[in-house]
Amino acid sequence: MLPEIIGRGEFAALVIRTDYEDETAWRAVVEELARTRGGGGAYEAEVYLVDDPMWAGATAEAVVAAVKRDEYLDVVFVADGITMKSAQHALLALDPLYEDENLDPMYYQELIDSPLAREFRTTPAAVHDVHGNLSIGNMDFQEFAESALADPEGVLLPVR
Repeated sequence: MLPEIIGRGEFAALVIRTDYEDETAWRAVVEELARTRGGGGAYEAEVYLVDDPMWAGATAEAVVAAVKRDEYLDVVFVADGITMKSAQHALLALDPLYEDENLDPMYYQELIDSPLAREFRTTPAAVHDVHGNLSIGNMDFQEFAESALADPEGVLLPVR
């Protein structure tokens, strides 16, 4: 069983490390996440990092199940093996609010045939845009997922 996450501020993006093969890559991810944002570095980066080997190898499903208790969490970011190996250090963004319900085909066939995205990849530089916009309801998870899928590499890039 994965440990409970305690102490995350409501406005801090949650990043969980699940891969421990490359310490240098992890430090690069953390450094990018810590950079200030906005014109002239107007916004401090609020990130809650979970760097605990208890999470090593945790699957996306296990991460979502573990964080579901946080009612203020709209997205969780995972630094997995793909993150550590990719040039962009693309984190896996997961939708903890996604409900895999048994939908009645009579009413929901279109949704059954084209299910909503549950995850996408994002650069560390875009984490704060995703987290902030989801937290205030300015955008929804699907909009970010569609933008990521539109990228040739399938990775959401920061707004420039």
